[in-house]
Amino acid sequence: MSENIYSFSGVTMQGKEVPLSGFKGKVLLVVNTASKCGFTPQFKGLEELHAKYKGKGLEILGFPCNQFGKQDPGSNDEINQFCELNYGVTFTMFQKVDVNGDNAHPLFKYLKKQAPGVLGTEAIKWNFTKFLVDQNGKVLERYAPTDTPEKIEKDVARLLA
Repeated sequence: MSENIYSFSGVTMQGKEVPLSGFKGKVLLVVNTASKCGFTPQFKGLEELHAKYKGKGLEILGFPCNQFGKQDPGSNDEINQFCELNYGVTFTMFQKVDVNGDNAHPLFKYLKKQAPGVLGTEAIKWNFTKFLVDQNGKVLERYAPTDTPEKIEKDVARLLA
């Protein structure tokens, strides 16, 4: 079988390995997050999207990353507490990963190949880059950090309709 989004897994903030195959049939929004970034307030919009569409089949998967301006230097516990206390995050948050370079998480290597950025570049440019995946595991879209959850809601809603 060829590689697909369901070939990967992540380790949650609680230390549990979660295979993405458990999300088959769901629309996924995979986001590299940071808790000390100008885009950090997007956690609020992501949580609102999650609350609104979770019952209809949306799962948001957050992966903290400290590769951009060292904007997520805390431990996994500190990051998790920050997200819960400041933004009430209830969607799945995974342990910190690299999204670029030799040590990039295999999921992000895959996502970047499936949905390259501007001019075909694969590297993720900054925190809060988002990847939209349909119910069959097809990577449909890559959104820039400046694309707010509110702006991409229409694409999510269309997939869930």
